This record gives sequence, structure tokens and C-alpha cells, in this order.
Amino acid sequence: MDTKSIPVISHFEKSDEYRNTIHRLIPGGAHTYSKGDDQFPSMSPAAITHGKGAYCWDVDGNKFLDTLMGLTSVSLGHAYDEVNERVIREIHKGVNFSRPSVIEREMAEKFLSLVPQHDMIKYAKNGSVCTTAAVKLARAYTGRTLVARPIDHPFYSYDDWFIGSTACDSGIPDAFKQLTVTYQSDSLEALEKLFDQYPNQIACIISEPEKWNHLEPDFYQKAIDLAHKHGTLWIMDEMITGFKTDFPGSIRKFNAQPDMATWGKGIANGFSFCALTGKKEIMEYGGIQRVGQPKVFLVSTTHGGETHAIAAGLATIDVFEKNDVIGHNHSIGDYFMAGAKAIIERQQLSHVLSIGGFNWSSFLTVKNANGEIDFGLRTLFMQEMIKHGVLYQGILAPCFSHTKEDIDLMLYAFDAACTMMHKGLEDGYEKHLIGNSVIKPVFRKLN
Repeated sequence: MDTKSIPVISHFEKSDEYRNTIHRLIPGGAHTYSKGDDQFPSMSPAAITHGKGAYCWDVDGNKFLDTLMGLTSVSLGHAYDEVNERVIREIHKGVNFSRPSVIEREMAEKFLSLVPQHDMIKYAKNGSVCTTAAVKLARAYTGRTLVARPIDHPFYSYDDWFIGSTACDSGIPDAFKQLTVTYQSDSLEALEKLFDQYPNQIACIISEPEKWNHLEPDFYQKAIDLAHKHGTLWIMDEMITGFKTDFPGSIRKFNAQPDMATWGKGIANGFSFCALTGKKEIMEYGGIQRVGQPKVFLVSTTHGGETHAIAAGLATIDVFEKNDVIGHNHSIGDYFMAGAKAIIERQQLSHVLSIGGFNWSSFLTVKNANGEIDFGLRTLFMQEMIKHGVLYQGILAPCFSHTKEDIDLMLYAFDAACTMMHKGLEDGYEKHLIGNSVIKPVFRKLN
């Protein structure tokens, strides 16, 4: 690629003005903590004006290759024409009515055709609503109260049942904190010990099917069978893996039979459409036809059936069915991972940098010379990537609009960031970091 044509981005005046104002208006400055200022260097875009394909533009007019794609929710590309056209057609019909729209049945039949393991579906606008709904159903169905989740998976919901089990437990009553227990992920032995510790008390296990490790094909079903042996339901959280590991997700990849599954992120190419699917005997607890039986007030949201978001989901499914989106995205991920690992080795930085994860979601680990996770050096690395036109938070979530030429740009910036890492290791990141903003973990006890 012609590296001479790649601009060096150093002007963020309007972004600085935006930052100076936004925290007086919105707690955290954003509506997702992962988009907050404490997740980026000072020299970075504070707000995006628009995007197209694999690129986005900030308030200063700077153009960036997007690598996280709306926190992995944009699976096809920003402002993807086929999706937008279907959404616009639906908007002209009206988006919300006093009775269900016919599009709700269309989506139910289409989505459930992709998930033959499940019989019923419920819609929502965000993932937390779906995971909490699944937990509620599991408690009602089993008559138990405890929820179990992997200790090393970072996020399942902003609701009390999950947040109370993290470092960000301020505002959560102790009684709620006692209702969620944890185990080491991807370990049948750890699960067995958990059931021994809490016999006949665990209503459900909720877990992302793939997070850090490459699992054996039969592991997931073994884990589900173990849960069922102890009378516990299994919730497969496909918020991240859905439409990424396979189509529709890991439920197909592993041929698994979870009791329920939660879906979001990439299933509607960035539009607010999420879903809970499950077996009829469980999902019906949230219905109104179990006459004389207790009613589970499951999900009741005015905006859950908004037609334009459902239309976005249908259009996204259509693109996936007509094209090998999964194959394309995986090849893009493979191309980047191979290139990044080669750069790290050539730059002799394997002792401080590593690329892990999967071809559908790779992640960068940054350590200091003592082998410790170092957020200062990570911030410096991101600053250099952004400087060369790549909006990078340490994760690549490939989308259908990414090309190998885009990844060549990313690898060029990655190489430049590795060169800067040498300087940061030699005389400290502070000498090379512009501004005083050092990235912090999202889940932390104190601000």
C-alpha cells in the first residue's frame, strides 16, 4: 500500500470542546461505559458524526478505520445500503402501534427457523433486558434463586443480579449480591464443584459459549448435560457470538441444546434489536395462556416491537443468507491476526505484546517489561494507532465491509505503534503520551 498517502491525525480541537461539555450533560459522557473518555487516549475522537462501510468520521472531520464496529454490533458495515433501504420502507409505514405489527410474526418465524433448538422468541431493545428475562424464567421454572456465571467473562447485564457480582457493586443491596455465584469458565470440574457447593439451589448457568479459549466441539453440550443432571437450566448468551462464530451462532457451531439463548449486537447491523429464544415449556411461563397458573411478568417494553429495528434484523439475516458473510469476516480476522503476530515477532516485542482470541474477535494484550498488564503502555499503543487513522481499542471485530486493503492500513498503524512501544518501554510511556488520560478498566471499584 502507498503509505505516503496515509495522513497523520493530530487535530482534535472540536473533540476537546465536545469532551469539555458532554460530562455536564450526560453521566459518564456516553450511554455505554465502553464508549467513555476513560477508554481512550486524550488524542482521540470524542464523538462520531457519521460512518459508511468500515469507516467513520469524527467532529473534526478526521476519517478512521473502525475496528470494533459499534462495540461489535455492526456486522455488515456502517449505513449498509440493503439494511437501510428496508428500514426506510418500514419507517414510512409507522414504527409503533397499539397492537403488534405483522412484522413481529415475520421475524419470529424467520429467526426461529435459524434456531431449530428453540420454539419461541421474545424481543427487546438491549441485551441486558434479554439476559435478565432469561434469568427470571429460569427462576420461575426451577423454583430456585441462585444464578451462576463465569467469573472471567466481563459483562452480562447492567441489572442487579449481575452488577452486584462485579467490582461495580455500588448501589446494589447485599441481598442481591448473594444471589449470583461464579465459577471458572470452560471447566467441567469447576462446574461440578459449584453444584456440590450449592446443591439444588442453582436455577441457571448463563455463559458466553466462546470467550477466551478454543473449546473442543463437544465441550458445550457436556456442560449443558451436567447442568441438567443437577436440575439447572442453561442460558447460552450469544450477544457477542451471534452472527459471528457461525450463522446464527455458536448454538449451531457446537450443535448445542441450551434451554434458552440471548441474542443481540450483530443480528441487526447496529440497530437496537435483541432477542431471547427458548424451549416452549420454559418460554410459556412468560405468556398469558397458562390459565390459572402464576404469570411471569417477563419482558414488556413499549419499544421492543419497533418495526424499523425488526426490519433491520430481517434485512441483516437476508444478507447473511445470500452471502458468505461468516467466511469473509473470518478470513479478514485470520489475515489481521497473522500479520499482527508477524509484526510483533519482527519487532521483538513478544514479551510484552500478544494477539489472542479468535478470527471473529481478536484482542491485544499489553504488558510491561515485568510481565504485568500495563494500561499506560496500552494507551500509548492506541494513541499511535489513532494517529495513523485506525480507531482501535485492542479488538478487531471484522465486518462484511472490511477488506484486506483496510487491514493493510491497520497493520501499517500496528507496526508504527509497535515502534512507539519500544520508546515507551525504554524511557516510560509518560514521555510519549499526549495528555494525562490513561485508560482504566470499565469494571472498577473507584472512578
